[in-house]
Amino acid sequence: MVKPLPDYRIYVEVADGRKGVFDMRPYLDHGVFRELRDVHYFNQVGIVFGAVTWPHEQDIAPETLIAGLIASD
Repeated sequence: MVKPLPDYRIYVEVADGRKGVFDMRPYLDHGVFRELRDVHYFNQVGIVFGAVTWPHEQDIAPETLIAGLIASD
């Protein structure tokens, strides 16, 4: 499960039970991720084949996501 949050963060629940918040702000000035600065577009986040993705094929690799996850209760 993935849900957009304010300030370019996403809440994620991983299949193994881990959950938390991932901050996308460090990525917003790089290449294809610049498009995510549009909040309406950013909010279209979803999951495809286990990866967090957006409609124009931006994605966060599961390993990157888990490494950057800030634990949440």
